Amino acid sequence: MEENNNENEQQINENHEQTETLTKVTGMYKEWFLDYASYVILERAVPAIEDGFKPVQRRIMHSMKDLDDGRYNKVANIVGHTMQYHPHGDASIGDAMVQMGQKELLIDMQGNWGNILTGDSAAAPRYIEARLSKFALDVVFNPKTTEWQLSYDGRKNEPVNLPVKFPLLLAQGAEGIAVGLSTKILPHNFNELIDASIKHLQGKSFSLFPDFVTGGIADISNYNEGKRGGRVRIRAKIDVLDKKTLIITELPFGTTTSTLIDSVLKANDKGKIKIKKIEDNTAANVEILVHLPPNVSPDKTIDALYAFTSCETSISPLCCIIEDNKPIFIGVSEVLKRSTDHTVGLLKQELEIQLHELEEQWHFSSLERIFIENRIYHDIEEEETWEGVIKAIDDGLQPHIKHLKRLITEEDIVRLTEIRIKKISKFDIDKAKQFIESLEEKIAEVKHHLNNLITYAIDYFKELKTKYGKGKERKTKLVTFDDIVATKVVMRNEKLYVNRKEGFIGTSLKKDEFVCDCADIDDIIIFKDNGSMLVTKVDSKVFVGKGIIYVAVFKKGDKRTIYNMIYKDGASNISYMKRFSVTGITRDREYLLGNNNEKSKVLYLTANPNGEAETVTILLRAVGNIKKLKWDLSFADLAIKGRGVRGNQVTKYAIKKVEFKEEGVSTLKPRKIWFDDTVQRLNVDERGEMLGEFKANDKILIATQAGKIKAVSPDLAMHFDDDTILIEKWQPNKPISAVYFDGEKERYFVKRFLIETTDKEELFISNHPKSKLQIIATDYRPMAEVIFFKRSLNNITINFEEFISIKGIKALGNQLTTEKIREINLLDPLPYEDVEKENVDDTANNQSVLDVNEDKENKKQELLKKAIQKKKGNTNDDDQIKLF
Repeated sequence: MEENNNENEQQINENHEQTETLTKVTGMYKEWFLDYASYVILERAVPAIEDGFKPVQRRIMHSMKDLDDGRYNKVANIVGHTMQYHPHGDASIGDAMVQMGQKELLIDMQGNWGNILTGDSAAAPRYIEARLSKFALDVVFNPKTTEWQLSYDGRKNEPVNLPVKFPLLLAQGAEGIAVGLSTKILPHNFNELIDASIKHLQGKSFSLFPDFVTGGIADISNYNEGKRGGRVRIRAKIDVLDKKTLIITELPFGTTTSTLIDSVLKANDKGKIKIKKIEDNTAANVEILVHLPPNVSPDKTIDALYAFTSCETSISPLCCIIEDNKPIFIGVSEVLKRSTDHTVGLLKQELEIQLHELEEQWHFSSLERIFIENRIYHDIEEEETWEGVIKAIDDGLQPHIKHLKRLITEEDIVRLTEIRIKKISKFDIDKAKQFIESLEEKIAEVKHHLNNLITYAIDYFKELKTKYGKGKERKTKLVTFDDIVATKVVMRNEKLYVNRKEGFIGTSLKKDEFVCDCADIDDIIIFKDNGSMLVTKVDSKVFVGKGIIYVAVFKKGDKRTIYNMIYKDGASNISYMKRFSVTGITRDREYLLGNNNEKSKVLYLTANPNGEAETVTILLRAVGNIKKLKWDLSFADLAIKGRGVRGNQVTKYAIKKVEFKEEGVSTLKPRKIWFDDTVQRLNVDERGEMLGEFKANDKILIATQAGKIKAVSPDLAMHFDDDTILIEKWQPNKPISAVYFDGEKERYFVKRFLIETTDKEELFISNHPKSKLQIIATDYRPMAEVIFFKRSLNNITINFEEFISIKGIKALGNQLTTEKIREINLLDPLPYEDVEKENVDDTANNQSVLDVNEDKENKKQELLKKAIQKKKGNTNDDDQIKLF
């Protein structure tokens, strides 16, 4: 029995081995994956250049046109109708439709469609409604120029591409991830696209830059035509509401109020920035209030928000589109050119179709007139067959058809037989002639458009701009961003400590000596008594070596912090002094400053943030026959050199002690500051207009169109209001002249004043909503011309110096006129001579006269002395004596 079972199992295994085959999947994978990738690229993720739509978007638009009756349709109904053409779920169709609607171009929405500012999602499709916008009806559809194909199940016809006569792809933008590639086309401004299309048709050059629905500020210097490798930086619009409050009114593209607020709170928790609280008052417009704690700079906080939060984002565009069923990578200018040329082609097709229809209409109207006017219908009364009727009408028309533009067909004759008796009985020959003449005028017009197709296309784009361009002005402001150095704007959220005995520094040594506040991204510079220097990253606890004499936060590239040092050379025991700056180093590398000898010792070291040069007293040890044991030295006598130089010799004897005697002044040149109008920032890199050379106590004068003015210390991190009209170096004794309109009194006033309080913004015009600054001048003796609205009034010239004396900043001023002023123009100022300089020159002249008189008196006394000596016989007789 067991033997039989074994035989059966063996036979089954043999049969199984005979039926088993080996199938290779390598080829299948290659072919199937390629098919899948092609499907995703062509049918889902990447838009076509012809109409700017992805397949799902095109099917949504076609379905909406099918359902269009001028009224709103439930979105759920539209989604269901679209599923006849789109072989995917309703969720993908609904999401795509909401995204199209939020771009506010093709779909007229009703209900809660979500909010792109807050990130709130739309209501369910059964609760919201939509219909095609007037723009979509005018631009997107034309069945006569549409190429059709069967839908996925063969039951319906759907468009291959919609005949869009507008660069819709660039207006809406697009984003999609396919297999092996992706696309990200940024949206552009509606009116600018039309202007660019017109320029292309005119053969002119043009430039295109993104414009976002959320507004914001964008740096497009590296846009690179939207091609691979480009980058667009976008910032939120942040203004200073007051000293303790910032307001965010516009968002970066792709950011919502929720994500932005979350990023601000995270940065605050990490100590990158310091805020008191944040409020979201966003409704129709963005309004986020950032409240600051006391003693926190608003300007520095704005830079920190850009550096550490979503207030600044970066987008890398990648313009990939489908053309001839293939993905291609081109720039946005090329996309616009191809789209515009495609629009011209569609307009030509429409004109040719219209011309053909008009000519056919003219042809039949002419036949109809001949048929009725010549009573040819009587010729068919005796005919008994259909062929006879056709032949009778054809024979009757022949004498009258010489002016027709084409031959008569049987179809034309059949249409004549279908004319009703009622129409024949009421036929008006004059009206028929007028109708045919109107058709001839239309035909001539269409032919003219065809012969001047480019002009026609330009007029078409201009009409689009006139009809739909209102309210579509640019929302994103284009500027060039100034790079923000994170270490300069980060909040000092940590405290740095040092253990000099053990040689440790760090933020966790809270029982040891406090050094300063720092940030967790700062570098720390350390000097030790052996003349070595080290820069290391801040950490909780770092061993840097014993003998620490100086610890501080290191500022890379800082040329104004000067170190004054006296040290003893370990090789020769000679003491040297030197001044140097530390700008660039390698982190965690030890540098020897004491003539590269480890036995050297630092006797004196100070760090001076503005290059000050103090005076010190040198005390020597009383050894041997040294006579001078004490003297003073000034670091101002030394030039600032590199950190590796040996320095100037102080003494070869042993120094007992170096004592600080008195503070010195800065030996650095005044810092030259420029204002770059492009980025609205101050800089020291010679970009923009030079404001002047600034010493430590110098101020910068800033005035705005709103009538506010202040004199503040220049800071490279300063932000300026958009309505800033005056930026210059402040001279305390130089009067400021202004003409303004007082909204309460409804009159013009002139005033001159001086800034009495610095570092404080003050209003120098009346505090009324209708008050308005006309002009402001900072010349010593300004002149202005006033032009009135009334032509009967002559222009007047104002000499501010004679018109009004210098008064307080809050003074109303002197009334200029009650008449309405058209404009006020500043004229060349009167010459001004500095009284103080004149006094100095007069003093110098008087002193030189005194010096001459003194010389004459001395010479006179000397000659008298010689004369007396001659009488005594102490001089030669040949000496001549001249008295003065």
